[in-house]
Amino acid sequence: MKKTILALAILLTFVNSNGCILEQSSDLNITWKAYKTLAKLGVKGDFTEFKYTPNAKEGKNFRELLVGSTVSINTNKIDTNNKDRDETISKMFFQKLNSPIIEGKIVDMKADKRVSKQPRTGMLDIMITMNKQSIIIPMRYSYENEIFSAIGVIDIFDFNGKDALSTINKSCYDLHKGKTWSDVTIRFTTNIKATLCIAKIEKSKLDSELNSE
Repeated sequence: MKKTILALAILLTFVNSNGCILEQSSDLNITWKAYKTLAKLGVKGDFTEFKYTPNAKEGKNFRELLVGSTVSINTNKIDTNNKDRDETISKMFFQKLNSPIIEGKIVDMKADKRVSKQPRTGMLDIMITMNKQSIIIPMRYSYENEIFSAIGVIDIFDFNGKDALSTINKSCYDLHKGKTWSDVTIRFTTNIKATLCIAKIEKSKLDSELNSE
C-alpha cells in the first residue's frame, strides 16, 4: 500500500512540474493592416504564399518550438477581398521595394508572469528583413484554446520604404484623402496543441511499481 501511495505521489509530482508536451501545427496565418485617411481607417490583408519553417514540431515550452522559427513571404501574393485593390497594392507598393520577399525569424521570447486561468502572454522579438533592411520588431503574444497569436507594428520608414509609400499614396490619393500612414500592424496565428505525453510514459513506471507489490 505504501508503494502505491508513493508511486501515485511521484506520478502527480512529475505531471504537475513538467506539464504537457506542446505540438505545433504546420498551419500559419499571416495578416496585416495598413491605414489610410486622417481618420486612420484600416485596410486588412493576408499574405497567401509563404514558407514557414518551425524550429521544432514539439517541445516542452514555447521557446523550444518557436525561437529559431523562420518564414519567407512572397509579397506578390496578397488578399484584401478586393482584386483591384490587391493589384494596386502589389504594383504600387510591394513591387517598388528592392525585393518581393519579406523574411522573418523569431530570435527571442519572454513570458509574462501568469495569473491563474488567464491566457498565457508575453513578448516575442522577431527579426524582419524587408527592402534589404533588417530590424528586430517586438510583438505581443497570447495563447488560449490552443491558438498562439502575436501582434506588432512596423514603420515603413524604418525599412527605407519612403519612396514605395509615396507611390501608393499618390496612386490612391483621392481614396486615401491624401494620407497613407507609415505604420502597419502585423499579426500571425498558429495552432499549438498541449498533450500529456509524459504522463503516459510515467504510467508504465507506475504500473511497474504497483505490480512489484
